[in-house]
Amino acid sequence: MENKQIKYSSITKEKDLDVLIEEIGDARVVMLGEASHGTSEYYTWRTAISRRLIQEKGFNFVAVEGDWPECYAVNRFVKGYVNSGSKIADVLQVYRRWPTWMWANWEVAALVEWLRDFNNLRQVHEKAGFYGLDVYSLWESLEQILRFLEQNDGQAAEAARNAINCFEPFNRDPQTYAQATAFVPTDCENEVIEMLQRVQRHPPFTGDAEHDFNTKQNALVAVNAEKYYRAMIRGGASSWNVRDRHMMETLDRLLELHGPESKAIVWEHNTHIGDASATDMADDGMVNIGQLAREKYGIHQVKLVGFGTYQGSVIAGKSWGAPMQKMDVPPAMPGSWEAMLHELSTDDKIILSKDLQDIPELKKRIGHRAIGVVYDPKYERYGNYVPTVIPARYDAFIYFDETEAVHPLHMKPRGTKEPELYPWNY
Repeated sequence: MENKQIKYSSITKEKDLDVLIEEIGDARVVMLGEASHGTSEYYTWRTAISRRLIQEKGFNFVAVEGDWPECYAVNRFVKGYVNSGSKIADVLQVYRRWPTWMWANWEVAALVEWLRDFNNLRQVHEKAGFYGLDVYSLWESLEQILRFLEQNDGQAAEAARNAINCFEPFNRDPQTYAQATAFVPTDCENEVIEMLQRVQRHPPFTGDAEHDFNTKQNALVAVNAEKYYRAMIRGGASSWNVRDRHMMETLDRLLELHGPESKAIVWEHNTHIGDASATDMADDGMVNIGQLAREKYGIHQVKLVGFGTYQGSVIAGKSWGAPMQKMDVPPAMPGSWEAMLHELSTDDKIILSKDLQDIPELKKRIGHRAIGVVYDPKYERYGNYVPTVIPARYDAFIYFDETEAVHPLHMKPRGTKEPELYPWNY
């Protein structure tokens, strides 16, 4: 291919984002991806983009690929709630589940600091929020619901206790629970659904709409987490779809909470925000939040921005639950999207998909690198490239020729036995 056909804008400073901000236009949802969960530049530039969207276009919140309870604690901090903490590093200690480095890092601390400063002099309804979209926090959400309901609704609290008691024999271990439901015709689905229904039927618990939303969201997380862990033991695409549909449902609920004119920024891996229908994920019946958002809100209301690199370093683990380590990211495979951009120039750059429409070679799938929390550079070529029609998957792409690892806060993760249940680690 004649690489000179690819138009791009170099990116070295925040002002260079003008071309992307213009492309975003009046979109309601902007999703910012990453090709790994451990690369500094992805976090730093997503922060720069998010700042501009919040300041210049009135975006209301950042929603990330993190668990609801932990991210809601950060949300309370950035909005200045009473007893929400005083030091950023202390607040980020809530991220105790492996991989802790995803959100407990200095790059996220910079975003949190900026959000807190931005919100400091603003009225409650003007403050920018920070929320988690993910579905893993079954036990944490159940415990938060119970603590709240014990003070506000005895009957609903009893339903929450019943749900917790049902899960008690599985020792907070999703793998044990999932395996048990595979071989014994019993599960805790009815208990969590009953709890959710009681919470949803209840009139507002307090005068704080966000606080009530938090309770209902934790109940929804418990229902979908139970469904997710049950689906994982069966294998296939079903658990992936449960997770991404939950993330889409949460995004939709957040937009509704913030009103009809609200706008959302989403931070997730490229495998979630890049439209799955433009990849081989579609061959396996998988969908993702980027695709679902386009379908629900319309392609002009949703802007999907992918990120990638040619080489550098990354934080990851050799297996699920393994100690985090800094690893080399080798030069991208020949013929891949990243190698193509490297051959074009070594500039860091922004590429708009509308400028790729007339390039025949990009109308078919090409390899596009994806690094998860579990990674081994030696075996990258065997599982870290997603066949992708680039201009159909994203509205824009930000490329860095060489990147460095994110800077973790080095917290010890809470023990977990979850690895065998995770066929994907994005």
